[in-house]
Amino acid sequence: MNQTIDANELLRQYAAGERDFRGIEIANANLRGANLQNANLKGAVLPNVNLVGANLAGINLREAKLTDSKIQQANCQQANFIGTDLTNADLSNSQMQGCNLRGTNAQYANFSHANLQEATLCEADLSYANLEVVNLSHANLTRTNLTGVTMRKAILESANLTVARLTEANLEDCTLTKAFLNNANLRDANLCRTDLSFAKLSSANLAGANLSHTQMRFTNASWATLRDSNLRSSSLFRTNLSWSNLSKADLGKAVLIGANIRKTNFSNANLEETIMPEATEND
Repeated sequence: MNQTIDANELLRQYAAGERDFRGIEIANANLRGANLQNANLKGAVLPNVNLVGANLAGINLREAKLTDSKIQQANCQQANFIGTDLTNADLSNSQMQGCNLRGTNAQYANFSHANLQEATLCEADLSYANLEVVNLSHANLTRTNLTGVTMRKAILESANLTVARLTEANLEDCTLTKAFLNNANLRDANLCRTDLSFAKLSSANLAGANLSHTQMRFTNASWATLRDSNLRSSSLFRTNLSWSNLSKADLGKAVLIGANIRKTNFSNANLEETIMPEATEND
């Protein structure tokens, strides 16, 4: 059974040197600006708590319940959020470098403008979350559920999104250079004006995706499914499209100079004003 204490008692005990608060229960508490660095709140029940501007660096919130909590502008660097329930929580503008959010439930959460560089989010559920302008460079998002997320202008350089689920996600104007998206599901996603240069998209599902005006220079999209996708005015300079499926895709005004199109399926694709490789290998 969880121990119920109020915010003032928690802060008093912390100031006295206590750090072990496992399983405590505090609902609707105001901990705005509080210092809880390196505290252990594993399994704590903290719904609708105000932690705006708090120092949570190194805190252990593993399997804690933080639904509907306000954690904006907080310092959460190196925090442990493994298995934490962050449903509908607001972590916008927070510093979360190196955080571990493996298996976290963060459906409908707000991470906009947060810094999640080198964070671990593998197998987390972030479906329909707000990740606009978030920094996820070098983050681990393998097998993460990102269905329906809004990630406009997010930075995902060198991020690992292998087998991630991004169906109907909005990745407009994102930076995905050198990202790993092998076997990822991006069906019906919006990647308009996204930079995918040097990214790995082998066997990815991009059926119905909007890739118009996208940079895919030196991208590896071999064996990818791009059926019914929109690639109008995109740059596919030296892109590897071997064995990929581009049937019914719109490649109008796209540039494929130097692209590898060996065994690529262009059946019923729109190639109006498309600049194809000089020596095609589409045999």
